[in-house]
Amino acid sequence: MATRQEVLTELGLAPVWRLRSVAVAAANNIAAPEPSLAAPPAVTDAPAGDADGRAARIASLTWDTFAADVEACTACGLCKQRKQAVFGVGAESGPWLFIGEGPGADEDEQGEPFVGQAGKLLDAMMAALGIKRGREAYIANVVKCRPPGNRTPTPEEAAACAPFLDRQIELIAPKLIVALGKTAAMRLLQTEASLGSLRGQVHRYRGTPLVVTYHPAYLLRNLPDKAKAWDDLLLARRTLRAIEALAHATPGAMQDASRLK
Repeated sequence: MATRQEVLTELGLAPVWRLRSVAVAAANNIAAPEPSLAAPPAVTDAPAGDADGRAARIASLTWDTFAADVEACTACGLCKQRKQAVFGVGAESGPWLFIGEGPGADEDEQGEPFVGQAGKLLDAMMAALGIKRGREAYIANVVKCRPPGNRTPTPEEAAACAPFLDRQIELIAPKLIVALGKTAAMRLLQTEASLGSLRGQVHRYRGTPLVVTYHPAYLLRNLPDKAKAWDDLLLARRTLRAIEALAHATPGAMQDASRLK
């Protein structure tokens, strides 16, 4: 039987995710910004009806009605080229939420996010943390329809899809969010800061802890940065464990912890 390392090597996912020394981690703490391709102007349609009414309707969606509403959406030009909307997959009440950029060709074909090579790498990343999609984690994207040529979604396209992502996060109520790549970080944190400057710290999205790391597709093109991404995932796991430990702490222990802040 092939070893785990041999399997990952065969899939092109090596080097194997592994713990590294504190010294090496510190040396790689500052990362260069993730490069991005300039996106062409967005082709957008005026949303039908009142924008506030649309936002209110989406804010009231349940899991039973969410998918149909996304599939019927024509709020931006991405709906014109899509084969199908890709709204998300995984544990609808899990502690982990991974948010990427948008569907690619494979995702547009199959209707599920992260199913190509980037998806295999994301699965390997999650497996290294001891989690699986569909069980402890939910996976979604900033936009639900594939941008032509797999380009970066425009700010207008991200804004048109924002009510859907916001509602997903409300329904899932994750304990921790991992933003995969600059597009997700910009959308969730409302910042244009570089990805490198956002790594290595815990942010907040409407009160929920959020950690920023590289998009798996970027890592496939820049293998040395896998080690930096692993540092980010370890930070995310430590943060989640601290949250869970605090949730199970006695009132006295919580008071002691608060005095240490």
